[in-house]
Amino acid sequence: MTAYRKLGRPTDHRNLMLRNLVTSLLKNGRIQTTETRAKETRKIAEKMITLAKRGDLHARRQVLAYMLDETVVKNLFDEIAPKYAERNGGYTRILKLGPRRGDAAPMAILELLN
Repeated sequence: MTAYRKLGRPTDHRNLMLRNLVTSLLKNGRIQTTETRAKETRKIAEKMITLAKRGDLHARRQVLAYMLDETVVKNLFDEIAPKYAERNGGYTRILKLGPRRGDAAPMAILELLN
């Protein structure tokens, strides 16, 4: 059994797609995507928030290496991470929407909790 889903894409395309999704989630607070992409994105987003909660320079550099937008990283460390200081994991929620019109792919909203 694999530890992650391949999402029908070559490795480099998949990795960049997930980086884009995580950056968008932390920038906007919520994204709409397919259920499987949401589940994979959630794993990485939770790791980024946990790193940001640590707040040291090494954690900041690790997050900067993954994220595509430096302003999102600043926002993550200054505003998002302190919000979850008392919470041990479970920073996101997946709401299932039902099938997409074109190809009937199961859709979901991935959002940060308040």
